[in-house]
Amino acid sequence: NLESQDPAQVRAGNERVIRPRFSDAEFFWKQDRKQPLAAHMETLKHVVFQQRLGSLADKSTRVARLARFIAEQGHSNIDWAERAARLAKCDLMTQMVQEFPELQGVMGRYYALHDQEAPEVAQALEEHYLPRFAGDRLPATATGRNVALADRLDTLIGIFAIGQAPSGAKDPFALRRATLGVLRILIEGKLDLDLRTLLEHTAANFDVALHAKSAVETVFDFMMDRLRGYYLDQGIHPDTFEAVLECRPARPLDFDRRVRAVGAFRELPEAASLAAANKRIRNILRKIDTVLPFEVRLDLLTEEAEQALAGRLAELSSEAIPLMEAGLYGEALNRLASLREPVDTFFDQVLVMAGDTAVRDNRIALLNELSSLFLRVADFSRLQD
Repeated sequence: NLESQDPAQVRAGNERVIRPRFSDAEFFWKQDRKQPLAAHMETLKHVVFQQRLGSLADKSTRVARLARFIAEQGHSNIDWAERAARLAKCDLMTQMVQEFPELQGVMGRYYALHDQEAPEVAQALEEHYLPRFAGDRLPATATGRNVALADRLDTLIGIFAIGQAPSGAKDPFALRRATLGVLRILIEGKLDLDLRTLLEHTAANFDVALHAKSAVETVFDFMMDRLRGYYLDQGIHPDTFEAVLECRPARPLDFDRRVRAVGAFRELPEAASLAAANKRIRNILRKIDTVLPFEVRLDLLTEEAEQALAGRLAELSSEAIPLMEAGLYGEALNRLASLREPVDTFFDQVLVMAGDTAVRDNRIALLNELSSLFLRVADFSRLQD
């Protein structure tokens, strides 16, 4: 940077530019405070959000209902969530924000505090815009998270319902960014909520004629595709993501736990062998054109290798399933790693498709039980070497 020869002149020039802006801001601050922020709820009725989706007031009503539901699910203050959602867009009508659009949310917080709103409600007015871009901070308050989720989910379902999903480089409603925001809040904010349930409740708030419910699965799939990018950006193997996706977990936080667990599991020396075994089992099971047997009869286990596998599988299932149900997938997979030896021995010494139908079906049932246990976490047959 060049050093000025006359700093006083530079300062005076800057002041000439800045002083009128400060004067304008002071005027807007005084004018805006002549009525409470909530008074602008009525004005929002005259601002179109999207022609087929109604006004900003309509959107605020939908978002308030959804924010209340999300607060119930997360055991946070439902009244604060609803109040913040109804106030969230009100500062867009103030003179300050209309002159300085970059202050949306920020001024909402200040005006709400001036109106004696609950501090967390006021903070949520600013936080509901977070995260604004990749890597941005997340809302720090529960109310901020609730409204941020509700606002984005409402936009996603609404825009998809009217057939304006992003295509190519075109994303006028920034739905990709909105999706990433939802996923980050749920995962990094440790909110263990069912995404499909949230989308269904979002859709239920729209006019029946819009058929918003028909957009739920499309939006869910769109969000899963964005989740893929979220993990690839972190260096997660694509097949690790695909292995978990095959099980269709609907709770992003649960999805994340599975991805982390599978990523750690594949670093174990037993992983490659067990992944190969899962592929072999899946190929065998796919060829069965009848209902797959599941109950293993101990009296039909004639080979020592299948007896050993059945015994070890029963023992580990009783340990691993409670861990999986508690979301402790990493611990569960560490236990299951010890199946490598009995599984390898089984395939080396046992003919699955035995001539005796009862014995064959029993062996298929054993493999089905083994496959189903791993599928409680992910489809390990999708893992590549």
